[in-house]
Amino acid sequence: MSETRRLPEWYRDWFGEEYLALYPHRDEEEARDGVELVMQHCGRVDGLVLDLACGAGRHMLHFRRLGVTPVGLDLSASLLRQARDLDSEMRLVRGDMRHLPFADSSFALVANFFTSFGYFAEPEEDRRVLGEIRRVLRGGGCFALDFLNAQRVRDGLVPRDERKLGDRRVVQERRLEEDGRVVVKEIKIYGATADRPESVYFERVRLYEPDELVTLLRNADLEPKHTFGDYTGGPACPDCARYILIGYAT
Repeated sequence: MSETRRLPEWYRDWFGEEYLALYPHRDEEEARDGVELVMQHCGRVDGLVLDLACGAGRHMLHFRRLGVTPVGLDLSASLLRQARDLDSEMRLVRGDMRHLPFADSSFALVANFFTSFGYFAEPEEDRRVLGEIRRVLRGGGCFALDFLNAQRVRDGLVPRDERKLGDRRVVQERRLEEDGRVVVKEIKIYGATADRPESVYFERVRLYEPDELVTLLRNADLEPKHTFGDYTGGPACPDCARYILIGYAT
């Protein structure tokens, strides 16, 4: 049994202070483009927007600037604190996307950005997430799922890289598991002169193919209407970095 199998809830440990130190700035232009793409293709949004796995709130800011009211949900207390620091008026909830703490049909739009899907040890848990999205989304409401391009991840996998983080050294090692259906990144953080890592974290994502995502969504009564390969609205393609699906609850 692999180490990641013994630590199936890696996301509880990783999205904290070390994550914020390693990735202090995400692309604000990318966040703006992603939100504008979703709003353009969802049409008029009459009601609340759920930013599912909202992280530090960068997408929520752009939803607010476009005149809608977002609610952010994330499991990480550290990321939610950063979102609160970004804008004290943000409506933020700490929770698990497999068990959303919202009533049925609470939202007009549910958006899940930046590959915050496919984290769980078993595919059934991912299906549960989509079922929860459908439950809290009103009939005819819009959804957006922003995922990676699985084949591009496999083809472009960088087995190892190294960078400096202040006086510390960060080594990232990547591998494929389950016959290429899962990608794992192991993050080792070393002190200035240490031979052994001070901290070890994981990222683990199930590499769903485009047709698998479509099937998963339809089985959850979520009908994809549009697909894109980037945040500017370019068409989906084999070499595109993203696979973005936008559609409606049936």
